Amino acid sequence: MSRLKRICIYPKDVQRITGRSERYGRKLLQQIRRHFEKDQHQFVTIKEFSEYTGINEAEIEQYILD
Repeated sequence: MSRLKRICIYPKDVQRITGRSERYGRKLLQQIRRHFEKDQHQFVTIKEFSEYTGINEAEIEQYILD
């Protein structure tokens, strides 16, 4: 049975991917929410993060999977 993949991205993930601070990750995710006209409580998906940053989804998944 294959393991389910996570679809949401969190500030700690952004920190791992970019090498920047977790605070930068929170700010970037907020910018992405505004870009996609999401509410504060809504999650940012890997697909949205990929589209916004131009980083390939497969590369992102390598950083967020255990």
